[in-house]
Amino acid sequence: MFKGKFIDLSHKLRPDKEEYHLRLKSVNTAERYNQYIVEEGFWYILQDMEMSSHCGTHIEFPYHHNKNGLDAAAFGLDRLITPCVLLDFRNKKPNEAVTIEDVKKHDGLIQTGDSVMFNFGVAMNYRTENSHIRPYLSMEAAEWLAGVKKINLIGSDASGIEIKGVPNQPIHQYLMEREIPIIEFANNLNALSKSRFMLFVLALAVEGLDSCPVRLVAYEQE
Repeated sequence: MFKGKFIDLSHKLRPDKEEYHLRLKSVNTAERYNQYIVEEGFWYILQDMEMSSHCGTHIEFPYHHNKNGLDAAAFGLDRLITPCVLLDFRNKKPNEAVTIEDVKKHDGLIQTGDSVMFNFGVAMNYRTENSHIRPYLSMEAAEWLAGVKKINLIGSDASGIEIKGVPNQPIHQYLMEREIPIIEFANNLNALSKSRFMLFVLALAVEGLDSCPVRLVAYEQE
């Protein structure tokens, strides 16, 4: 038995309502596959799903910005279930940087190899016209997290941590060259009561997939 609580950190997905598309088409199973027999009046469907790999709460694997990087199938399960630290940056304003000085204040909390989740307090903007209004991570902060603390992955409740208005997404490039994935559009970070927890990133192991919508789950031990 688990002596703690699980917290869902992902947004529920709504077909035909997502910025990054999600569409479902239901078909009668027997009409698609003739080995099944379905009598009239019985409900037995399957669905075709057309979905962006960046729909909803998702993890971007290194292959997204590194043609030789790990994709969804190659990325190790031991790196998708890991200790995680929550950093509270709800004080940051839109387009304000999280600096190296900001993250160094948490040096004692962040252990080598941790996953790191930033709470910018913007999850309520998901699926609204303000969904891309957010702070960002400075390059110096990214270099310190990746180079000194050797973090496992990084994420936030925002649409990203990338520097805005510059070409080629330099934060993505830097992290993914080092096989560090990025989680975007996390949810419910305010429901966490501890700064350290176990993070479960439940992604599909699809070969050649650059990114994947996930059921993102936190486990807080008693």
